[in-house]
Amino acid sequence: MADAEEDFTALPLPDRFIHKNWKVRKEGYEAAAKEFSLAASEADPVVRQFVQDAGIWKGVVGDANVAAQQEGLAALCSFLEIAGPQGCTRTRQHTVSVIAEKCLSSTRAVAKQKALEALMLYVELDKPDPIIEELLPALSNKQPKVIAATLDALTQLYHAYGCKTIEPKSVLKALPKIYGHADKNVRAKAQELTVELYRWLKEAMKPLFWADLKPIQQQDLDKLFEKVKDEPAPKQERLLRSQQAAKEVAMAAGAEEEEEEEEEEVVIDLEPDFDPVDVLSKIPQDYTEKLASSKWKDRKETLDEVQKALNHPLIAEGPFDELIRGFAKSMKDANISVVMTAANCVELLAKGLRKKFAKYRSQIMGPILERLKEKKQAVTDSLGAALDAVFASSTLTDCLEDISECLKHKNPQVKLETTRFLIRCLKTTREVPSAAEVKSIADSSTKLLTESQEVQRAAAAEVFGTLWKIMGDRMMGPHLDGLDEIRKTKIKEFFETAEVKAKYKPKPVAAPKPVAPPAGKRPLGKKPPIGTKKRAPPAAAAAPPPPREEPEPTAPLAPKPTSRPAPSKLGAPKSGLAPPSRLGGLKKPGSALVAPSPRRAVVSPPLEDEAPIAPPKLGLAGRGLAGRPLGKPQVEQMQVPISQAPTGLGLVERAELDELRAEVERLRRQNEDVRSERTYLNSQISELQNQNAQLIEDHTRDVLSIKAKETQLVRARSDYEAAEQTVQNQRREVDRLKRELSRQVRATSPPPTDLAEQIYTDSNGSGRYGDSGYGSQGLYGRARGVANGPLSPNGEGKENFDSSSRPGSNLSGKLSPLRHGVGRESAMSSMSSRGGRLSPAETSASSMEPPRQFETTRQSQASAGAESWKRAAEVTQNLKQRIEMMKAKQGIGRPQQ
Repeated sequence: MADAEEDFTALPLPDRFIHKNWKVRKEGYEAAAKEFSLAASEADPVVRQFVQDAGIWKGVVGDANVAAQQEGLAALCSFLEIAGPQGCTRTRQHTVSVIAEKCLSSTRAVAKQKALEALMLYVELDKPDPIIEELLPALSNKQPKVIAATLDALTQLYHAYGCKTIEPKSVLKALPKIYGHADKNVRAKAQELTVELYRWLKEAMKPLFWADLKPIQQQDLDKLFEKVKDEPAPKQERLLRSQQAAKEVAMAAGAEEEEEEEEEEVVIDLEPDFDPVDVLSKIPQDYTEKLASSKWKDRKETLDEVQKALNHPLIAEGPFDELIRGFAKSMKDANISVVMTAANCVELLAKGLRKKFAKYRSQIMGPILERLKEKKQAVTDSLGAALDAVFASSTLTDCLEDISECLKHKNPQVKLETTRFLIRCLKTTREVPSAAEVKSIADSSTKLLTESQEVQRAAAAEVFGTLWKIMGDRMMGPHLDGLDEIRKTKIKEFFETAEVKAKYKPKPVAAPKPVAPPAGKRPLGKKPPIGTKKRAPPAAAAAPPPPREEPEPTAPLAPKPTSRPAPSKLGAPKSGLAPPSRLGGLKKPGSALVAPSPRRAVVSPPLEDEAPIAPPKLGLAGRGLAGRPLGKPQVEQMQVPISQAPTGLGLVERAELDELRAEVERLRRQNEDVRSERTYLNSQISELQNQNAQLIEDHTRDVLSIKAKETQLVRARSDYEAAEQTVQNQRREVDRLKRELSRQVRATSPPPTDLAEQIYTDSNGSGRYGDSGYGSQGLYGRARGVANGPLSPNGEGKENFDSSSRPGSNLSGKLSPLRHGVGRESAMSSMSSRGGRLSPAETSASSMEPPRQFETTRQSQASAGAESWKRAAEVTQNLKQRIEMMKAKQGIGRPQQ
């Protein structure tokens, strides 16, 4: 048996890992754990072979023997600690799902602990997303104990790393299904996980799963949430390897500081996942034409259709330029319903496109800000919501230019609403504004603090307070110094109540800058000789200021420097102290005339003793000319402690720093020029776009006007042609009447002998004009009958033009003093039954009836005498006038006699 055990021990570790004897496997796992703990790095051969053969770990964590499985999990943890990210990424696809199914629900507490530690190490070494993806399928396992153990592991992971490190969205979406499980242990573990997530996310997590829970489940969770609602915000207990490395770098750079009381807010994406929708196909094809309609209802209906098409949480990217131009044009609409609908469309499009909407911001933000002049609250609310959505797709830097322009607007309402919009931007932005932007906002707010309206002053103070909350006392102090105490108190109130998402953190100053470079360039590591310090030329007046000087350690060599005033000028050193060729060109004129100071006589012996060390001083002077100013006492020039050795290098660095500052200033000016030029170009673009929109509107209006004129012209032409046709028909009728009249006149009998008889004949339709239709009906009756009756093609009168065929004449009752007889009425009825025509027999009969019927009347008129003659003459004259009027009305000339 001993020989067999020795043979097992002699086997390689991979062979022992897959041995059929569980004891051999267990011993192999233990031996591997020891080897991994002794390995120096992940490049060790023992570690490399298990990294390359990553599939072997699947059998280790899924070992059928629980004792061997426990040691295998311990070996995996030891391997992960030394193998690093490469070992993690190579093995996790083989082990995580097996750990979830067979290890987390183990009956051994140590095995469960090791399994959980392995999951922690997998998250720590790389990133947590692949681990969560491998664990989620275990929540659908058939065994309730596996689901409960997986939920408990997820709870421990979120408790250790937090929701900022591990994405919670996928887990939150799986919770409703878990709450419907039949096992109470599973539901209990689900509640624990939900409470842990609530500690990190609070109410923001509810939209993802809350609606899918039953009311009783919601009530139970609300009771659990109340217990942890007032707890302080949790902190991440374990750091990823990447976070650990970043922390070490910060500590090495000298930025080791305690954590701030107010930590940065956890930014977690809890938006539900949606598929992008192509809305361009749903936009009406005649969108632009309908927006140019003169009826506001047509414009409103078009925008309603667009709003319905844009009502999607995620919109696919596409060419929305024409749509944006229409919205910008609608912002100038006189109807507020159109403006509100357009603002709603802008809000939906900005929320649907999200960050992709940023390229349209410059086209729509300006018109919306201009429309803020509307005083109705419903309109300003719609415009404000649209502005907030536009800002969410861009940054404060992008929007600040348009906001600053509107803060100077002449309309007080525009200034007030723009100020409120700026407050909302400062509260929601996650990017700290730059120093230039802070100055711009502070200057604009300072001017607004002097406005006459109290609400405007309060809004400006809130801008100051919110900006103060973001930037802190140090950055806002210079901008608040010039304000009076009353305004500062008001700003302080808003500062205390402001809630912001961005906090300014000054960058730590790098510690190696003042230490490392001088350490390598200090000359010989010795203190420069006192005598050589006297070689400082007059040009050293630009050296560092006196506060950097230290007391002279050799004070007994010279009298107190404060015993006498410092001479204004000191003579140059004697020629024996230093070569005059290096410094002679730097002497000031007349310096040789100054008598040497008593200090020089005292210090000269040490100079002679240390004369051989003069060349290093010359080299130091040549590097930086680091001497004290000539206006100082000589004893101050000799004060050269060790800390002053790198003074020349400091000057070089200072010169470089000045150059860098000049370069930064130049770049800043260039940036300002570019920004101003961009502003000018943007304004020109906006102006041209507005002009283009106006031209399009004018063109559309002109086209519609032209079309209306063309329609009117077509109608006028049609009316003209109809009138022309009517005139021609009337002319033909008049010509035919003329011919018929001439024919009737020629066919008449000689004139009557007696005027009274003639009048009687004319009145009864007989006599000279009896056949021509000048009877009781008269000329008017005949003309009307001809106009109403059918016409012959050649214009000849083939019909019977007797007065009895004209029952509708208007002159029959006016011109004839007598009524028609019974025979005439019967003729008329027979004529009407045959379409207005009479037979020749009837015509002759009707023409013969009048003399028989009115024989008695003739005799009575003849006996009337002169009175009857006057009356007849009057009737004749009236008849002639009416004939002339009829001829003039129809354009007929007088007939030739």
